[in-house]
Amino acid sequence: MKSKFKRKLSFADAINEAQVQAMKLDKNVFILGQGVEKGAMVFNTNKNIEKKFGSKRIFDTPNSEQAETSFAAGAANAGLRPILIHQRVDFMVFSFEQIVNWISLWSFKSSGKCKMPLVIRAIIGRGWGQGPQHSKTLHTFFSYLPGIKVVMPSSPSEAKGQLLSSIMSNDPVIFLEYRALYNSSEHVPKEPYFLDLSSPRHRLKGKDLTVVSMGASTLTVLKAAKELSKINIKVDLFDLRELSNFKMKNIFSSVKKTKKILVVEDGWKNFGIGSEIISKISESGIKLAKPARRINWPNSHVPMSSVLENKFYFDHNKVIKSCLELCKKK
Repeated sequence: MKSKFKRKLSFADAINEAQVQAMKLDKNVFILGQGVEKGAMVFNTNKNIEKKFGSKRIFDTPNSEQAETSFAAGAANAGLRPILIHQRVDFMVFSFEQIVNWISLWSFKSSGKCKMPLVIRAIIGRGWGQGPQHSKTLHTFFSYLPGIKVVMPSSPSEAKGQLLSSIMSNDPVIFLEYRALYNSSEHVPKEPYFLDLSSPRHRLKGKDLTVVSMGASTLTVLKAAKELSKINIKVDLFDLRELSNFKMKNIFSSVKKTKKILVVEDGWKNFGIGSEIISKISESGIKLAKPARRINWPNSHVPMSSVLENKFYFDHNKVIKSCLELCKKK
């Protein structure tokens, strides 16, 4: 007799399950990085993987972001499917030379004859007093580059499907994991499944205003939308999966209906994904009833003080305020 209860997985367990299933599906998948099979096992995302697959399929590297990224790129070029883990995106900048001048353009330089099936998992965002060197997202840095997919899951079910899709892709993927999501949980199907990364997920249907979010900001919007629904304001919410290339068709249709757009993004305001979305809407010729709005971090580095940190980050109340102002009749 089947249980009527759907199993729930945490964000961390969903990533773990995606990696295990990918390693079973393809013997060329392996994991490497600093501290990937020791201690906290990267927020438990790698727990028990060495026991299941052995030390040839998951292993630690020396503390050299440049060397491990070069190694992973070479392995991918040789036909393997490496998953390279950077436990802080802030220190991933040491590997920019490999990412910008080699990984992103490898397929282009070979006219598509050579593939680079490499996934780089990088941990981003707010934690517990992380300060300016341990809390960045840098998603727009990577999204600017042609030839690289940048994805940012917002929930456990999205994390599993997006990671499996990324691992089995023949393109290099930067997979950004917001550390505040690791303990979130929801129903996640047990069998392997794949998602269209370029298609935003239509999270909520509403008639009053269009909201676009990504990663952890989606949970902030969902919390705000729940409160707004109590006063009969219905949000049409789109959750981006791939930040470097996303389809705008359904977002355009929504904005034509609501005439209002709000983009909520965990990251700096200047030159962000929100700017890109609003530019595309403007270029499409859609007439808005109210000026487009964005909610972002201030254009400043993250403070270390918990008091200042709380003022730096936005919460669901700021989303509610912006939505109310957009929906307010003149």
